[in-house]
Parts: sequence; C-alpha cells; structure tokens
Amino acid sequence: MNRVRVAKDKTDLMRSLTVGERNNNGTFQTYADAIAFAAALGVKRRKRSPLGEIAKREPAPISLEVFVSRGYEPLFYLFAVSETSDTQLLSSTEAIAETQRIEIFEEYANGGLEILREELRGAVDYTERLALLLISERLDRDKSEEEFDLARFLL
Repeated sequence: MNRVRVAKDKTDLMRSLTVGERNNNGTFQTYADAIAFAAALGVKRRKRSPLGEIAKREPAPISLEVFVSRGYEPLFYLFAVSETSDTQLLSSTEAIAETQRIEIFEEYANGGLEILREELRGAVDYTERLALLLISERLDRDKSEEEFDLARFLL
C-alpha cells in the first residue's frame, strides 16, 4: 500500500501544525490535513522540493487511504496532471501512475512546508499567521485580477 512520506527535517513543524497532546495550539486536526494544505501552498507558489531523508516516526508515512477518506484524493490527480500534462497519470489501475502522483504530491507538500517554515518563523499563534497568509494570497489574486492587462487583447 502506498504511503505519503514527510521529510525528516520537517517533523517538528508538522507536529507543531497539528493539534496534539504536546501542542494545543495546532491549526490542523491531522497530519494529512497539514500535508494537503502544504501541498496546495507548494503548488500555488510553484515550489516543489525533493524529500531527502524520510521521517520514520511521527509523522510516520501516512496511508493513502487517510487522504482518500478526508477527501484529498482529487489533489493527487490534479497536481500530477497540472505538473506533467500527462493524462496517463489519471489511471487508477496502474501502480506506476499512483507512485508518480504520490511523489509529485509529496514534493509539493515538502516545498509548501519550506514556505510555511519561513512564514511561521517567530509566530506564537500559527492559526492567526496562517489566516493572515491566506488573506494575503487572496488579496494578491484580487489585485492581479483588478489590474488592467493588455495581454487579454492578444489573439
């Protein structure tokens, strides 16, 4: 069974992002939630980073079924196809396609975790800082949509 792995150098960040016994201020309920958010951020900022050394314990590699049960499975397909433009990666029956989808997802999540590590540096309340990050991303998007762009008139 395929699993989503986390880089060893991101384990402390992952633990601090999730609600747990040691950290009541975590923003995400599960590691899968935190990884999915990080992967989406990695895609948004176009930051894909190889994992390097893999964490063996906490967070241990997470079963793909956890992501499926939480509704994140479409992200694996979407990120893989948008990255490679290869529709063969949409195959749910080929093990190689699933492995490639997971690898792309892991690398975007790792890149997103690198971004989060920088964005959250020095923050006491991660939830507040993440909310500000999301607001900033939205304002950047709205600003770019409002600007007059001559390129839209090109054929």
